[in-house]
Amino acid sequence: MQLMRLVLLAAILAVAASVDARAGTVTIAATTSLQDSGLLGYLLPKYAALTGTRVEVVSRASAQALLVAEHDGADLVLVNEPDALARFVEQRHGVFRRRLMSNDFLIAGPRSDPAKVARTKEGSAALRAIAQVRAPYVSRADNSGTHRKEQKLWARAGINPKARTGNWLRETGLGMGATLEIADKLGAYILTDRATFVSRRSRLKLDVLVEGDPELFNQYEIVMVSPLRHPRASLEEGRALLDWLTGKDGQAAIREYKVDGTPLFHPNAE
Repeated sequence: MQLMRLVLLAAILAVAASVDARAGTVTIAATTSLQDSGLLGYLLPKYAALTGTRVEVVSRASAQALLVAEHDGADLVLVNEPDALARFVEQRHGVFRRRLMSNDFLIAGPRSDPAKVARTKEGSAALRAIAQVRAPYVSRADNSGTHRKEQKLWARAGINPKARTGNWLRETGLGMGATLEIADKLGAYILTDRATFVSRRSRLKLDVLVEGDPELFNQYEIVMVSPLRHPRASLEEGRALLDWLTGKDGQAAIREYKVDGTPLFHPNAE
């Protein structure tokens, strides 16, 4: 009997230790552009200083970030891939889906602009011009929100880039920052989110060639992992961070974040 009590006590203490280790901690799985642009490094310390909550970040492409959450690796997910996020919510992995902020995509490339994409006004037209002359182009090819946007633009252009011969198309499978640096070294065209491009602009030789197309709009959304489907999720900490980011103070902090005087994100929480 005494041995059973000791075993039970040890189990209780182990659970308590686990709870204590988790208390005051929230994990957010976020698309790589938010880490690469420096936004999370600006926002999350503000929240931690205010609340004492430790915020851990898992930086992945949008599809991978959602997969991390599906496997109990995050309490919140912040991505820019609406179709994948809709499936995540429909499958009851996520609750409290909210808009958070927006910016836009742009097409950057070498100043010489061999495909003459600067003459175009649409992202799809620019990609068509690049494919026609088989100018060097670098794609993330990682199922990120950026990659999914790129695929939609190719479809709108009526082009299957992989069906075009030659080695003009390069696929990295990497995040936005790393892929942008590869495109810069190759002097290639690339579809990039504005925030990552601006945050690295001082060390890039690429120019912005196409921007302003409504099709290049980039919406970021946040969702909390469902505590019913994922009981290990930190319900209180996750909801508190979601409420702060979508509330007055969090939205103001997003608006205040700038690089070289340029705002990188536009808060638009519902």
